Amino acid sequence: MSFKQYKIVYCTPALYMAGGVERVLTLKANYFADHYGYDITIILTEGKDKPLFYPLSDKVKVVNLDIGFEELWTCSFFKKIFVYLKKQRLYKKLLKQELLRIHPDITISLLRREINFLTSIIDGSKKIGELHVNRSNYRNFEPGETNVLKNLFSKLWMNNLVSNLKQLDRFVVLTEEDHRNWPELNNVVVIPDPLTFSSSTYSTSTEKRVIAVGRYVYQKGFDLLLRSWALVEKSTSDWILTIVGEGDRSPYDSLIDELNIDRTRCKLLGPTDRIQEEYMSSSFLVMSSRFEGFGMVLVEAMANGLPVISFDCPCGPKDIIQNHIDGLLVENGNVEKLAEAIIWMIQHPEERQKMANNAVENVQRFKIEQIAEQWKLLFEAL
Repeated sequence: MSFKQYKIVYCTPALYMAGGVERVLTLKANYFADHYGYDITIILTEGKDKPLFYPLSDKVKVVNLDIGFEELWTCSFFKKIFVYLKKQRLYKKLLKQELLRIHPDITISLLRREINFLTSIIDGSKKIGELHVNRSNYRNFEPGETNVLKNLFSKLWMNNLVSNLKQLDRFVVLTEEDHRNWPELNNVVVIPDPLTFSSSTYSTSTEKRVIAVGRYVYQKGFDLLLRSWALVEKSTSDWILTIVGEGDRSPYDSLIDELNIDRTRCKLLGPTDRIQEEYMSSSFLVMSSRFEGFGMVLVEAMANGLPVISFDCPCGPKDIIQNHIDGLLVENGNVEKLAEAIIWMIQHPEERQKMANNAVENVQRFKIEQIAEQWKLLFEAL
């Protein structure tokens, strides 16, 4: 089958990290280049000499402008302003040069620094913005980080962002739930993230093991999960909880002691590149996030034959889970209700297996073939 050969440029900071955005971008770029024959270029600003974390098709071109915004991480507040403005001017100049050289049909911003000037570059391309978090947590500060100045900055920043988004040809969000968060915009389209792997073998849902996956940060709510598990442990004698992810585990280690959780039945593991094996040796997944952009771990777990339990947090779970069909949605942040849902899943093996079967079927809508088709239709519409 032949497709119109679009020339597409993606703008994103870096591809050397093992992040979800990096993984999804790599998957889509590879698919568009290999299956649709699109001419894909990814323009980066960071990580000039660092290897790409996820393998890119040799048909995908990478241009690194080597701006080095990461230098801002180590600057004092006032120095940061001057360094940022200088680098931002350089970025605009170099990106404009590249777009005029490449002359793409479509330029896609992953809504980082280029969103402030992208629509002012007249290169003939249609401009799309692609958001991988939800609106309310776009500029999310960790607890204790907010103050009056930061709140004011956040407000000004959001007003400026909205005026930039209005000028895009299309603005893509991941969920219907987040779509409703942008009432000022009439150019919003919903396209979910694609499932990042396919599975031909599935969990038997008989292992007495519950799994949670994510970074050890406030957002993922592992503190809430451990408080729930302390309640679960009292009513089940032989199930274990395993949390898998990268980051600092020490606060959660301390909480395990504080809650008198049995360490032989609660494991905090580091990151793994064999996550499918972890899913396969579990019976269901729990997601305790306070907020999400989408909730890719839910989709991954379901693809491996696991029913899922999740807080009904913004945004993603209610777009992914069909409550009591392929998983359970729990009132956001309610530790007791989460414990009740986990106990119910443990005590109902037949319903658990039924949900597991439904999960495998229902998650097919997130396969790359389906998601790529939605993007193709969007490109054609433009």
